[in-house]
Amino acid sequence: MRAFSLALSVAVLASASPVLAQNAPNAAPPGVDGNTAPDNNRLTIGIGAATLPDYEGADSNSITPGAVAIGVVGGHDFFTRGTQLYVNLLKSQPGPVLNYEIGVIGAARFQRTGKVDNRQVRALGEIDSAYEVGGYAGVSKTGVITSEYDTLTARVAYVHDVSNTHDSYVITPQINYTTPLSIRTLVSIGASADYVGKGYGRTYFGVSPIGTRLSGLRTYDINDSGFKNFNVSAFVLQSLSGDIRHGWGLGAGVLYGRMLGKYKNSPLVRDVGDADQLAAAAGLTYTF
Repeated sequence: MRAFSLALSVAVLASASPVLAQNAPNAAPPGVDGNTAPDNNRLTIGIGAATLPDYEGADSNSITPGAVAIGVVGGHDFFTRGTQLYVNLLKSQPGPVLNYEIGVIGAARFQRTGKVDNRQVRALGEIDSAYEVGGYAGVSKTGVITSEYDTLTARVAYVHDVSNTHDSYVITPQINYTTPLSIRTLVSIGASADYVGKGYGRTYFGVSPIGTRLSGLRTYDINDSGFKNFNVSAFVLQSLSGDIRHGWGLGAGVLYGRMLGKYKNSPLVRDVGDADQLAAAAGLTYTF
């Protein structure tokens, strides 16, 4: 997870990515001439650093560099969410309207693929990278509470491992609310949860009898699927060029996660980790 999490998007920008892609590019924020022609193509890139847990359920964090990409091409949104790429196959319409999402996802999962600080977890050995494909469906409404430019988005994503690493699936319901406070400032809050298959639980949270002998951790198995965790996040983007739709910006935010149920009770979490997970990130963005 540390080696290739692209920390900026994992920790914070993931919460705002969908709305930055759908909202700001196609609608003029408050204070902009409404007669200005909309720009249907846009790209925002971000680079920065974050403090992230060493692995899901770890009790220590490490600082990791990262990047994020968000854009609209011909009305089709795309954005990164951690090491996942979302591409909306439906076009989003500008203005205070209801938009639907049906898209595809390509993903890579690098959980415990590199060095882990905890000696006992490290003794369990590294896990191969997992490569996942899937899709998502959702709905977003622009013009909800504060203005014609705020957006509420709800979606459900599904990915399945195609590399036989965990040979399982992850279902992620998500909800985000984003609003520009002015032409210079945008804020976002979000929440999500992960429902995972038993293969995922066994791979990343189980300890086999051999693993017990190697690490000293108690033997632990997960025999069914369930909700692994939930996350809440907050993010702010401040334009450095005077307009959040163009030029340089500074983004920062925080994410809090909580491990749940049988995953929280894994020895990797309960015995040598922490059910409470905290990540924070900051970085520069540039919008073309």
